[in-house]
Amino acid sequence: MPSARDRVLDAYETLLIDAGPGSTTLDAVAAAADVSKGGLLYHFASKDALAAGLLERLRDRSAADAEAMKADPDGAVAYYLRTSVPGRASPVGLTRTYLAALRIADASPTGVTARDALAAVDADGLAALRAEVPDPLLAWLVQLVGDGLYLRTLTGAPLTGVGDVEDLVGVLRGLLTR
Repeated sequence: MPSARDRVLDAYETLLIDAGPGSTTLDAVAAAADVSKGGLLYHFASKDALAAGLLERLRDRSAADAEAMKADPDGAVAYYLRTSVPGRASPVGLTRTYLAALRIADASPTGVTARDALAAVDADGLAALRAEVPDPLLAWLVQLVGDGLYLRTLTGAPLTGVGDVEDLVGVLRGLLTR
């Protein structure tokens, strides 16, 4: 069973994703986490501390995801693309935390901090891709393709019509071996 702190962060993520930053009062987060407001305040003394906790979780999950990417037997490119589509989210929970952080990126006063954390996550992913793809432009291309897949996931746009993710992995691997 997750700790009270993790339940609070899980609830905060869910509220951010499902209803946006305006829904994330301390009372609402405590209720969604099934903890008392005092229990929430024990772990996060303010809404800013809660946002900082989410961004810390984002950085931790990003580091774990980068390690998983590097260790994947099919390679970093395949891992990155596969975890950018529905039903194949990052096994370390990065996908949900990233989406929640996107929701607070424009909120004040944590917006700049959230954008910095999101930039660090992108840098972690690119560094993991660079371990497999020595050409920096090709590594960036793979990252941009994964970002596009993720955006389609967020917007509900279909991923069908030209093939599936495995076809895309094959095409990109072909480009990388030229």
